[in-house]
Amino acid sequence: MTDLISLLTLPESSKAFTAYRSSAVDIDAQSTYNPRKTPRLDTDSDSGSASRSRDRLKGKNPDRTGPIKIQVHGFTGGIVGSALTKVYDRSFVLLRHSIRQLLTKESNELQATYEGIYTACRGVVCIAGRGEVLYETLKAEIDQCVTRLARELETANKEPVEWIGQFVEACAWFETQVALLQLLLTYLDRAYVLKNPSLISTHDLAFKLFRERIFGDLIVHRLRTGILTWVTWERNERLVHIHRPFLEALISHLVTHNIYDTLFKHYFVEQTHAYFSTESHRKVEVEEVSAQEFLSHCKERSNEEEGRANDVMLDGTVALVKDATIRALYEGRLEWMAKEVVGPLMEQQGTAKLKHAYATFSSVDGLPVLCREFKTYVQAWLFRLKTVQDIVKDASKDDEMVDRLLQFKSFTDTVLSEAFVNPSRNQTNQDFAYALIDAFAKGFKARRNKPAELIAKHVDRLMRHGQRGISDTAFEALLDAALALYRFTDDKDVFRTFYHRALAKRLLLERSASDDFEKAMLKKLKEMYDPEFGMGDHMFNDLALSRDSMREYYGRIADDNPAQKLSVMVLQRSVWPFVARKKDVDLPPSMQADLNDYTTFYKIKHQGHKLDWDHSLGSATLKARFAAGPKDITVSLYQAVVLLLFNDETDVGYRQILEATQNNTDDAELKRTLQSLACANKKVLKKRPVGKEVNDDDVFYFNAEFTDSRAKVHINSIQAKETPEENKRTQTHIEGDRKHYLDAAIVRIMKAKKELLYEQLKNETVDAVKSHFVPEVSVIKQRIAVLVEQEYLRRDEDDMNLYVYVA
Repeated sequence: MTDLISLLTLPESSKAFTAYRSSAVDIDAQSTYNPRKTPRLDTDSDSGSASRSRDRLKGKNPDRTGPIKIQVHGFTGGIVGSALTKVYDRSFVLLRHSIRQLLTKESNELQATYEGIYTACRGVVCIAGRGEVLYETLKAEIDQCVTRLARELETANKEPVEWIGQFVEACAWFETQVALLQLLLTYLDRAYVLKNPSLISTHDLAFKLFRERIFGDLIVHRLRTGILTWVTWERNERLVHIHRPFLEALISHLVTHNIYDTLFKHYFVEQTHAYFSTESHRKVEVEEVSAQEFLSHCKERSNEEEGRANDVMLDGTVALVKDATIRALYEGRLEWMAKEVVGPLMEQQGTAKLKHAYATFSSVDGLPVLCREFKTYVQAWLFRLKTVQDIVKDASKDDEMVDRLLQFKSFTDTVLSEAFVNPSRNQTNQDFAYALIDAFAKGFKARRNKPAELIAKHVDRLMRHGQRGISDTAFEALLDAALALYRFTDDKDVFRTFYHRALAKRLLLERSASDDFEKAMLKKLKEMYDPEFGMGDHMFNDLALSRDSMREYYGRIADDNPAQKLSVMVLQRSVWPFVARKKDVDLPPSMQADLNDYTTFYKIKHQGHKLDWDHSLGSATLKARFAAGPKDITVSLYQAVVLLLFNDETDVGYRQILEATQNNTDDAELKRTLQSLACANKKVLKKRPVGKEVNDDDVFYFNAEFTDSRAKVHINSIQAKETPEENKRTQTHIEGDRKHYLDAAIVRIMKAKKELLYEQLKNETVDAVKSHFVPEVSVIKQRIAVLVEQEYLRRDEDDMNLYVYVA
């Protein structure tokens, strides 16, 4: 800034004062200057007043070029350079003394008011031009101040956490004093520092020097020791330390000085990991807690650490601390945890705890481990300490297999939808869903064919029993649950064969609860699983045509004709799953006469058609007179033939019954029939000697004392139950069909390819038949050998693994 004294010596032709804007100087009351003069910075001069002065000068004598006489108002004496120097020297001394007092804790009161210090700074910087000296003085005073603070902190003899309180107090005092200095030395920052880009402001200078001196190795070590002492006490005692507020204040000061990350955050996270790694080892290796106890302990510790971090630290640190806690606790323990936790929690159906385990494993990137253990366990799990493979292999409990599998499947579906869920998308983790599917599929392979057979029989029971008071939607859900198990089996042909046979029996014995559900199920099976279920449509067509034929037949006979009670179903052998019987029961003459009459009627209408009678699925209603009163008894046709023998005889031996049926009835089938009449719950016959088995020497007699609360009594019809022999025949039929499937597939493939290596032929054969069943490699190899013998294929002479199609 230009000095006023130098401007008083001007060239004769100078017009300097037409542009110069004067600034008066504020000095103390002892100077010769007017103490009431109001000071202004050059940037605060009234440009308008200067302009008006120039206008007045030009107005009096616009052509004047000589010297201008200047009169300065407000001075009582002459202006001397040494006097001004003394004035600013005193101002500078005042500033230096004030700065020192402000940066000294035990200092006396300031010798000037804040306004006086503020004004002195303006004069020294803006008028005297001593900003550089003042800045260096300020720097030296701050350096001395932080040195004293550092020495006090380094030599303080206090407990680590209490020492943090002293450190916090020092920081608070220093930050307060710096803020005050920043206000009092405003002109130093605005008029000097801003014009020198290489310099930093009063605030930044003070904080820089504070960081460099205070946060040295010794103090940082004591800080970290105090932090570790505090947090270790809280972790061990699981209580809030009395001096926790010191830590909260410390965090604030570290953030203020921009040293929070390097001094506290990274150190705290490292110490957290180290602490809980040690605790994890102690809990598992030394105390040998169980996995579930360890999981609960880890949950509590994680919550405690998260709560402490929320109370004391910055938001960005909370997640890091929690992550370090969990990772330290579970590091190296995931395999052990998964094996020890998944099984018991699945057995306890602890969905909530499984959800917590999923969240825990997710937080430490351990979901693959948990998923692998879940898959392994499902393969080896069954409701109530059994395994999927055990269920399938347990032949003594075949009737329970599907129910138990359904219970297990229902529970695992619940676990998938409620526990193994990605919170971000609120969707089931697909890796766990695929693991469940793979586990079930592998478990079903433990016993080929049987699961598919039993699922078909389970659906048969549902269809026979019906809804039993539940809604259509609920009943359909039961059917869908069974079909969900059907998806896991590779033996689609087995399910289809047994379902076909069960459907036929339900329809012919009128045991189906609902034709609508039967048709809906067939449609679903045909459209979603296997097109060959279209055979059910032909079965319903046959029944409809048979009913129409019977109505026509009834119209042609007299109303009192016994044949009015006859019911005949004419079925196409290619549609229904029954083979021609070599042996069948001989009916009483009256019954046989009615059948012959119907045969004549049918052949007149359908010339060229041949009827083969099958009485195995026939039924009859008999009038029986007991001591308690008459009853209508519904029985199978075989049972009816046996019971009618007791119209003529009171006691009939087994051999007599066998002879009366003219030995056309299979011996085992006759024994089952007699067991159902004399050894079951509803004993319309009795036998001597008493027992559950039927022997050749047994004698049977009519049970006149039989009672039942209902007027119409249904005796369990044995033809509705599948016998072991019938089951064996069905399995043999399935194996025979599979051989034909494989032979046809192999020939078709070779006809198209002409020649293939064994591995290629095997793979293409599996692909060709997998929609029906998945064949075993040994069976494929056997069928290839048979086709070579039959000269459909031949081996290449040079390469025995190469097969060639024989045209």
